[in-house]
Amino acid sequence: ELKNTNPGHVSALIDILKKIGVYVDIKNSSIYIKSAKKYNSGDIETLPYPDFPTDLQPQIMSLLATADGISVITEKIFQDRFTHVLELNRMGANIKIENSSAIINGVKEISGAEVMASDLRAGAALVIAGLSAKGSTTIHRIYHIDRGYENLVEKITGIGGDIKRVKN
Repeated sequence: ELKNTNPGHVSALIDILKKIGVYVDIKNSSIYIKSAKKYNSGDIETLPYPDFPTDLQPQIMSLLATADGISVITEKIFQDRFTHVLELNRMGANIKIENSSAIINGVKEISGAEVMASDLRAGAALVIAGLSAKGSTTIHRIYHIDRGYENLVEKITGIGGDIKRVKN
């Protein structure tokens, strides 16, 4: 449950989540979200606010990597926003880039792997993928993630996620 928020600010995200099978309930300034056992495919086009934000594209791609069917994400804002695709494929995803679109052929499951965060949003996508993967995932270059997400490990473990920071 996300409290004290303005659901109108994230309506494009809410629409996509509902489309792919996530349960979303909005009550006043709270958003209640419940994951699905399996996700549907969905096509997304990034555009300026109030449409779907490019900043959430990598994270949604992690979700769509195991959705039923084929999804297409067309990146209309930043041409270099697909740096996470190679790392997701390393985990067993089936994603191909064609011009400014990523074609995501959903797989049954992804597997843990050693991956590298190339930027903040790619790092967030890899955290999401790692949490859903079979086996362990190690993410290198986490300074990108630390730059944008304060106390991420504590927040994820606080909601039941199995994540830890490993000292080198």
